[in-house]
Amino acid sequence: MVQRNRSKQARIQPGAAHATPRRQALYLAVVLAVCEFGAMQPALAQSSAGVQTAPATAAAPASTSATAPVSAAPQAATAATTAAPAAAAEPAPQTIQSVNVVGERQNNRIDRQVYDVKSDVNASNGSAADALGNVPSVAVDPDGTVSLRGSSNVQILVDGKPSAMLQGENRGSALQAMPAEDIDSVEVINNPGAEFGNEGGGGPILNLVMKRNRRPGGFGAANANVGTAGRHNASLNGAYNSGLWGFQGGINMRKDGRDSTYESERERIDPVTGASQRNTQESTSNGLNDSVGLRGQVTYNLSQDDTLEAGLGLMKRSNDQHGLDHYSVFDQNGNTTSDYERSTRRSGDSSNNMGSLRWDHKGAKLGELFKMDLRVSTTDNDSETDYANTYTVTPPRAADSRNLQDVDNSTRIIDYTGDYELPLESGAIVKVGYKIADNGSEFDTRYYDFDLGSNVQSINDRRTNAFEIDEMNTALYGSYQWKVNERWGAQLGLRAEHTDMDLKQVTSRIDASNSYLNWMPSAFATYKLGEKTNLRFSYAHRIRRPGAGELNPFVVYRDEFNESSGNPYLKPVQTDSFEVGYETKAGVLDANVRAYYRNERDTIRSRQLAVSDTVILTTLENGGSNRSGGIEFTLSGKLTPKLSVNTSGNVFLAEQQQIDLLGNESKRSATSVNVRGRLNYQLTPLDQLQLMFNAQGKTLTGYGYREPSATANLSYRRNLNQSLTLVVNANDIFSSQKQETVTDSATLKEYSVRRFDGPVVFVGLSYRFGGVQANRRQDGPPGEGWRPPPGGMPPGGFGGGPGGGGPGM
Repeated sequence: MVQRNRSKQARIQPGAAHATPRRQALYLAVVLAVCEFGAMQPALAQSSAGVQTAPATAAAPASTSATAPVSAAPQAATAATTAAPAAAAEPAPQTIQSVNVVGERQNNRIDRQVYDVKSDVNASNGSAADALGNVPSVAVDPDGTVSLRGSSNVQILVDGKPSAMLQGENRGSALQAMPAEDIDSVEVINNPGAEFGNEGGGGPILNLVMKRNRRPGGFGAANANVGTAGRHNASLNGAYNSGLWGFQGGINMRKDGRDSTYESERERIDPVTGASQRNTQESTSNGLNDSVGLRGQVTYNLSQDDTLEAGLGLMKRSNDQHGLDHYSVFDQNGNTTSDYERSTRRSGDSSNNMGSLRWDHKGAKLGELFKMDLRVSTTDNDSETDYANTYTVTPPRAADSRNLQDVDNSTRIIDYTGDYELPLESGAIVKVGYKIADNGSEFDTRYYDFDLGSNVQSINDRRTNAFEIDEMNTALYGSYQWKVNERWGAQLGLRAEHTDMDLKQVTSRIDASNSYLNWMPSAFATYKLGEKTNLRFSYAHRIRRPGAGELNPFVVYRDEFNESSGNPYLKPVQTDSFEVGYETKAGVLDANVRAYYRNERDTIRSRQLAVSDTVILTTLENGGSNRSGGIEFTLSGKLTPKLSVNTSGNVFLAEQQQIDLLGNESKRSATSVNVRGRLNYQLTPLDQLQLMFNAQGKTLTGYGYREPSATANLSYRRNLNQSLTLVVNANDIFSSQKQETVTDSATLKEYSVRRFDGPVVFVGLSYRFGGVQANRRQDGPPGEGWRPPPGGMPPGGFGGGPGGGGPGM
């Protein structure tokens, strides 16, 4: 064990002090919000008097109906007005300004598609990564890496808000630890509107809308599952709503992971002499990781029009892994110049914490709503990796036989937003909002060499580095949505976003700052072709800020053949995206076809440099442009009373600009076809069988491309009684999941393949008790313009809360 000697507090203080003026702006905004709350006390007191007159009416929502989002579209506001007389027929105090509308949740909205994931057979024992993998055009690999329409530049939000645990390299493991049982629906927002910020990539958004309870009384759900190779998971969720108070909470645990093997063969060609050198690598990696999550929230209705919420979420996950790598190097004559095995043993853990405060105030007009939300989330990743080399053929510049790497990384996000929504007399809806966010990250990597004789450790300066980044984002946005006529609806938006960034490469003593202002317009329109047919049009300008790892200029050791470094002067990538959609009813099926085009300028592209005969350094720079476009379709519905289908496909062309080892620019393109499908068959009234398949076509990656791949999952569910359900899942039933990558250029040729163990089988039980049974569970719509009743916290999730699908800022 390495004796850590980190004067971390002393090291952090300079960077923190430098960021103090920006943090003061955040604290000032919070103080202003408190003052604004105090200024509204007379109105709150008047509303409270109305509550005392009829506490039962003010405290509890309708127990058997969902509340439609009055601001989801102008038509929804009209429907709410039409329903008002029916609501007024019931005895109620005149101070009540709310109307409950019974209706179905919208599948699609003017700026997004909504996919219900509760109906998935594996929802009770899968992870959030599994749930995302069932969404059309979304692909999730076994490491938890998410891509949408072939691009990994995807934001993942929780109830419309960013979370530290879903940023950077930590995102994959967090998605695999989060239970799918907690998720109500997934919103796919390919062209985000003005209300959404540009954190975590700034590209398309996948918004996880968490489940929420809206019925008075108490209920709970317990799940327990056992899988192959020692895997298992369990969760317990509960909620209780009574009077003005609502409480929800739960705990979950999981032991899961995927073992893998890796093979690679690389040939480097000297452009002058034509001499070649060949390297090979064979690797195995194994180790399951444990995670546990705990969360809770309390909701209090100050009055009929004001709700306060406070939430807390904790998650911890182990970070253990064992691996063995075999490296070989051959000269142009085939002679072995280096051959050795490298064992890897990593131990550590990651922790994620979230706290939230929220105030919702309903105005005098139907649908008028002000929301103020403060979220603080942190993530810490610690690991200690021990490397040991055993040489068969020792090269002239052999690495030490033993090394140790100690990593301590942390991220903190403070996100404060306010959103105001006002329906006008004309039926139009105006939205305005602000955001102040302070994001800080610290990366501390220490690499030690060991003397073989004395076993004394010493710092390896070339592989040890500390890096800090502090980023302040402030934004204002506004949007205007209206019904042009009986057929046309439109929404226009504009967002102004200022970024101020300070970077400190502690080891290299490099300080850098960057500041820029961006204007981001967006536009959406719908046209009603017929009773069941709509056209949708959308445009959005977005930016993708470089991540902390892309900005760190220090040379980072990856493996014996690869190193990488960032660039602190990278600018954000500018993106313009367009989409046209056609929605109709094709017989018994719902059909959607969407054509899209995306253009990126000032892209962050890789440049590879040969630093030795065997080692390649990959760095980053702005330059060139990437373009992609395609056609996407979905078909869903019941083919027969027992058989339902949900299938989708995506045909797209991607074009990228790259720079080779000689500095030559080139363009390359690839056409890819992705198809996925889900078949549900009701064997008996109590038994359901589900088959899920996913085929991914050729995809451009880095300097090469990824070969096509396919996988299939099978699930079975049986209702043992009204409360108890048996679920069996078999993932990757043909053991076909792999990542096969090819690079073919004049100076570098490489082939690699990574295979994962499969199939993975889970068998589990799901038990529901209390006021809501599995077969009649009610989940309301994610609502902008909706004030949540008591108990608005989702039964699970970290960073969740009412108002999912609302302004994401």
